[in-house]
Amino acid sequence: MKKKRIISLLLSFIFLLSTVGCGDEVVVNEQKEKVEITLSWWGNDTRNEYTLEAVRMFEEEHPDIKVKCSYTEWSGYEARNQVRMVSGNETDVMQINVGWLMQYSADGTGYYDLEKLSDTVDLSNFDEDTLEYGRMNGVLNAIPIAMNAETIYINKTLYDKYGLDIPATWDDFFNAAKVMKKDDVYPLSGASKSIWLFCIAYAEQTNKKTMFDEDGKLNFDKNDFQTMIEFYDRLLDEKVIPKVEDYQRYNINNHLYAGTVAWVSDAFNYYSTVIEEGDEIIPANYIAYSPEDAGIGWYEKPATLYAISKNTEHPKEAAMLLDYMLNSETWAKLQGVEKGIPVSSSARKFLDDDGQLEGLQYDASLVMENNDKISAMNSLVEDSGMYEEFINACNEVHFEKGEPEDVAADLVKLYKDLGFYK
Repeated sequence: MKKKRIISLLLSFIFLLSTVGCGDEVVVNEQKEKVEITLSWWGNDTRNEYTLEAVRMFEEEHPDIKVKCSYTEWSGYEARNQVRMVSGNETDVMQINVGWLMQYSADGTGYYDLEKLSDTVDLSNFDEDTLEYGRMNGVLNAIPIAMNAETIYINKTLYDKYGLDIPATWDDFFNAAKVMKKDDVYPLSGASKSIWLFCIAYAEQTNKKTMFDEDGKLNFDKNDFQTMIEFYDRLLDEKVIPKVEDYQRYNINNHLYAGTVAWVSDAFNYYSTVIEEGDEIIPANYIAYSPEDAGIGWYEKPATLYAISKNTEHPKEAAMLLDYMLNSETWAKLQGVEKGIPVSSSARKFLDDDGQLEGLQYDASLVMENNDKISAMNSLVEDSGMYEEFINACNEVHFEKGEPEDVAADLVKLYKDLGFYK
């Protein structure tokens, strides 16, 4: 009995130590257990640094939530994400590529339905057309961070040197090449995917036919791919562009490329050096046969999106983090325009007030946003198998190993074998 009484007294003493009196009120200090959620993204050191800082500030504002971060560069992230999605071990909140919606959630059940979290994630910051990019089978699986499109950047300083105007039509590039080639300067340049999309725009305008039908199925036939192959061959023969295999970004700085096809989100990555040296870089309008057709055959897509795992055990806390990443002033100012010009109206206002909505990338985004003829990109167009085999076919013609008509027929057959025609 004596032993039990001692224990009882000790427990009472411990309880008294854990309470604080305030008048007649007694407050008990309770230690709440933190909820841990996970976040993943890809990117370079700059992105990693500001994201980690933003996460730290989120945790300060929400001391009951701990965020465990996972990040790497693109190729490593893509491989790791595939393993996670297949095994059901994906992070609670994740950055995703737009093509993954079809890959992992064709029926809309691969990610969490974000409209079920609309009491926490403020969807009013996004128009319905933007949200549509994140829907699969009518389910809101993801929210775009920014929009993106291949855009033509022109070094106006270099074009002025040759007495040339900013190109607006296909012929303008061929005419520029006649002037520039004596100095081994190319009016335009681009990596394989960029030039592939450039050729698609030309073929759609030339043949007055879209690459994909209304159901999203591949609509180009042998004649259309022949148009693209012959156009690429002409670009090489007349020194408008270097072969995509020979493309070197440092030649922008060396003034050997007077223009480049690149994503809106990559503007500063390509041109920071020459801008710092005083060159004037202009985002050209979308090239067409006439300015009235600018935008036809060109495509836009979300630069990247955020999604929440369908397997999350903490949807409320994951939604709090997602809303903070998309719509908060803190995150917007730290991220700036590194992931593109944000589509969230709140984030954009914060950046505008902070003086961050300016510069080449912002100018390029306005060219994209103000064009109503650009189409929504079908994710199939970015399949590496499509554009790599296209370049291989072009090289057969360029090195006179086959005739354009025959090579185009073989390319269509190969695309069918690879399952691109469905």
